[in-house]
Amino acid sequence: MTANMIDVLPAIDIRGGRCVRLVQGDYEREMIFDNDPIAPAQRWIDEGAEMLHVIDLDGAREGLAVNAAVVEQIAALGKPVQVGGGIRTLDTVRRYLDCGAARIIVGTAAVTDRQFLGDAVGLCGAALTVSVDARGGRVALNGWTEESELPAVALIPQLEQLGVKRFIYTDIASDGMLGGHDEAEFARVAAATRVPVIAAGGIAHPMQVRRLAANGAAGVVLGRALYDGRLTLADAFDAAEAGLRERTC
Repeated sequence: MTANMIDVLPAIDIRGGRCVRLVQGDYEREMIFDNDPIAPAQRWIDEGAEMLHVIDLDGAREGLAVNAAVVEQIAALGKPVQVGGGIRTLDTVRRYLDCGAARIIVGTAAVTDRQFLGDAVGLCGAALTVSVDARGGRVALNGWTEESELPAVALIPQLEQLGVKRFIYTDIASDGMLGGHDEAEFARVAAATRVPVIAAGGIAHPMQVRRLAANGAAGVVLGRALYDGRLTLADAFDAAEAGLRERTC
């Protein structure tokens, strides 16, 4: 990815070895899209994806890399991946770097273990990405199962000072709902930092992609809308490019 491009990232969420989507982060509201996550990963690559967003949902909840073997198979397909879910030790970071992951996503550990975060930044450099997942602007932890009182707009500048060079902001209330990302909250979050912020959650229409890109998003993560066929990668790429042109005019 170059500085004059918007990341358009198909999501591969893995639970129990299958490709799924959760509705609003609820593990009891799961939609299974494919029993083999490799198949959709290859599909998105075939349709032009330049990077995949791969999340180990079991790992996010349990705090360890449960589906690492599947992630490694996806990484072996030949396109860059950004991988997250249960990355809370340097051994897990090294495992994913060794399999070729282009970006390492840390979530809960970025909040609860600043020593680990500092070590991970030192090991990964700009490849280290922090996922800030929030409901109503408040950060959620442990696979979105535990809510905190910490505002996302307060957390992000703290982590930037610790050397984090990229964030993903997930609007949990919108995730899997196809109703659109909370663009106003995203704007507040993006304005709180000088480094790139990727938007995730609820993005279902090219115009939403375009507005987010125009208003500063470094990328968008696309999930259910792609799997349902409501949004195509080609349309998302076109919308991202249009939004970027509006931003730079």
